[in-house]
Amino acid sequence: MRKAVIFLSSAIVAAGSTLFLASPALAHGYVSSPASRQAMCAEGRVANCGEIIYEPQSVEGPKGLRSCSGGNARFAQLDDESKAWPTTRVGNSVQFNWVLTARHATSTWEYYIGGTRIAVFDDGGRQPGATVTHNVNLGGRTGRQKVLAIWNIADTPNAFYSCIDLQVGDGPDPSPSPSPSPSPSPTVSQSPSPSPSPSTSPSIPAGTWAAGTAYKAGDQVTYGGASYRCLQAHTALTGWEPPNTPALWQRLG
Repeated sequence: MRKAVIFLSSAIVAAGSTLFLASPALAHGYVSSPASRQAMCAEGRVANCGEIIYEPQSVEGPKGLRSCSGGNARFAQLDDESKAWPTTRVGNSVQFNWVLTARHATSTWEYYIGGTRIAVFDDGGRQPGATVTHNVNLGGRTGRQKVLAIWNIADTPNAFYSCIDLQVGDGPDPSPSPSPSPSPSPTVSQSPSPSPSPSTSPSIPAGTWAAGTAYKAGDQVTYGGASYRCLQAHTALTGWEPPNTPALWQRLG
């Protein structure tokens, strides 16, 4: 009987260990500025992005990948190079800002252009803060560049992925633009209809902070009777209430 009890206890411990090791990382995060592809989608600046608009922080996949989606089929739109991804104009030195929804022990942060790693930051297993900033030199590259930023978690086999489209230096922005509409065929001349006055979007007050809302820098909200100004573009999540995230919100007054 005693042997049976010992065996059963060992089996329970082994099963618990297996479940623990198989659990996905609880940490999540993405590059908020310059706006990554998932940030662009969450802010509504790119259409037809799929599920990523609701959880830009969840692009998680095995370490060692080189794709914007992290190999996650749910977010395959991030790998679509035919989309009109807007670029952010920068100089040769760029400050990348991560927003983390959970602070998880970190091994390294990596930055790639093409197959070349242009920067790595070693955290040695430390726990990061709610926001992380890296200054990265682009090595003299110019024109349109796609940077892949990777957050490697220390105690899981996974990483988080963000692609950022940049226009480095001077010159025209090579972001894809829609094809011009064809000119209409000649028709019988007739008096032109009066053009309607341009409509203006109504001014919408920011109102009370709410999870799931995409905020841009400068937006103002109220929370808990106080007013706040948004410092970084992001999509709000539960736990990111303005008093809890001073890197994202500045209290006014």
